Amino acid sequence: MTIRGNLNRLLFLLVLLFELSQAFYLPGVAPHDYADGEAVPLYVNSLTPMSNSQVKSVISYDYYFDRLHFCTPDDGPQKQAESLGSILFGDRIFTSPFKLNMGQTTTCNVLCVTDKIPAEDAKFINGLIADDYGINGIVDGLPIAYEVKDDHTGENFYRIGFDMGTMADKKAALNNHLVINIHYHKRADNKNRVVGVLVYPVSKDRKVSADGTSATCDDNDLTFHLKEDGSDKIAYTYDVVWTASKTAWATRWDSYLHILDPSIHWFSLVNSIVIVLFLTGMVAMILLRALHKDISRYNAIEAQEDVQEDYGWKLVHGDVFRPPTRPMLLSVLVGSGCQLIAMTGLTLVFAILGFLSPSNRGSLGTMMVIFFMVFSCISGYSSARLYKMNGGEAWKMNILMSATLFPGVIMAGLTGLNFFLIGSDSSGAVPFGTMLAVLGLWTIISVPLNVAGSYVGFRKPRIEHPVRTNQIPRQIPDQPVYLRSIPSILMGGILPFCAIFIELYFVMNSIWFHRIYYGIGFLFLVFGVLLLTCAQVTVLMCYFHLCNEDYHWSWRAFLTSAACGLYVYLYSILYYLTKLEINTLTSTILYLGYSAIISMLLALLTGATGYLACLFFYVRPMAVSK
Repeated sequence: MTIRGNLNRLLFLLVLLFELSQAFYLPGVAPHDYADGEAVPLYVNSLTPMSNSQVKSVISYDYYFDRLHFCTPDDGPQKQAESLGSILFGDRIFTSPFKLNMGQTTTCNVLCVTDKIPAEDAKFINGLIADDYGINGIVDGLPIAYEVKDDHTGENFYRIGFDMGTMADKKAALNNHLVINIHYHKRADNKNRVVGVLVYPVSKDRKVSADGTSATCDDNDLTFHLKEDGSDKIAYTYDVVWTASKTAWATRWDSYLHILDPSIHWFSLVNSIVIVLFLTGMVAMILLRALHKDISRYNAIEAQEDVQEDYGWKLVHGDVFRPPTRPMLLSVLVGSGCQLIAMTGLTLVFAILGFLSPSNRGSLGTMMVIFFMVFSCISGYSSARLYKMNGGEAWKMNILMSATLFPGVIMAGLTGLNFFLIGSDSSGAVPFGTMLAVLGLWTIISVPLNVAGSYVGFRKPRIEHPVRTNQIPRQIPDQPVYLRSIPSILMGGILPFCAIFIELYFVMNSIWFHRIYYGIGFLFLVFGVLLLTCAQVTVLMCYFHLCNEDYHWSWRAFLTSAACGLYVYLYSILYYLTKLEINTLTSTILYLGYSAIISMLLALLTGATGYLACLFFYVRPMAVSK
């Protein structure tokens, strides 16, 4: 009865956590009430690949990029203020010439008629259509979307953006006419609130007037194909339709935050939990049976007539705490991993509570940067404590490396990739001013906190080892093939990767297909399972090595769980080959570069988890038992 009750409580908590991730997603966001006839601004965002099958590019473009020749407002496009995270994630929001007035349906509004499109620009536009590019926009904080039907549940939901054009008989057709359908909710005080924005793009070959400044609409207009000879003009038109809706403002994001096939997420979570339970059983068997048996045997030596010699892990107790090679590098990497663990955990907590919802554009990226800067004190403290424990004396160099090594590598990698974005005229290129702002935040916040954490760590007494280290290192016997460094490390990284790879698929879909990912409850639980899996796998492998008298556990413990990052990168290559159709060298370099950075971050996070698990939950208690 007790076991069943505990299981029921666990299931209840899991469901409650999942529901929390779906319910509270609008804290601090105030609604805007519109009077009848009041202007409702429509803002345009960058153009991004948005294929539903296979992405062909990872480069985004500004809506007002010169080669696109889109219509501009009479007073010119005005850039809107954006958060740091919004800029880093590629949002470039500007005013638009679209005229929307609450409740006023209009048809055949001529946006503009462009000048003749140069041949090279026409080829560029048709190339974007062939690569399935889509246009993004915002109305009252809601992204412009189109309606999609979930094949599994039959429910309709919204997917952000709309197609720039379509391919008909291998010929590009530009969508130059938009039907903008605004869903609004009328309140008792006769005020209106926007609760949905749908766009239906159409390709129409409009008749342009003789002076080339206006166009006429006809329902029988043929599909418009932009000629690549430099002789074509483009007439852009749009309709505005207002549809009354019973959807309350508080739930207007529900259609956008639809989770495709939740059963797969549950399968992912159950799969991860099964792996953890399996590892827990293995570790429990070792700690409660094997170690207990060994300790009992040594406690009974005095009662036996024949003195028995040490064997297994007891033989290396005097070498377990021998300082590893390159202790400074190891301590810096583990410290950076601790920083990432704290940043990721707190970010997911805030996301579950709804403070990082899509309604707050860029909030996720902003908070990640802030948490990373603030938690640099954890990196400095952890690095200093571990370096001092391993007998390091070059404390100034340790502080310098802790503050600069990991952030410097990340910044150098992102800066290098940013040059490829600049060379491609991509809107995703981070502006020079923003890069200076990030560098300033690192200088003002991260470095002082890191130095302060290192100072506190070095001022702490050295972590004393429970046993004395032998002066002469013990010779390590030949190891079986499966316990040698590379094979054991590669084997150890498989289980952590297996615990996350299903959820990883949805995260990658969200990143590269520009979709909203909102299975935060699942992601938080899978993150916890990942940490437990890394800790248990590393403890298990460490025990096997020590039983075979191999006491070089420090680097191997870090690399065993860090191998999960290697498998994530290999999976990203498989994803590139099977799910993407990238056809340019620049997009390939950007994809592989960003994937490498993500994999490296995960390797540091998991590696620090494995090392600390061995240090605090296995190696020290084993040495104490001697």
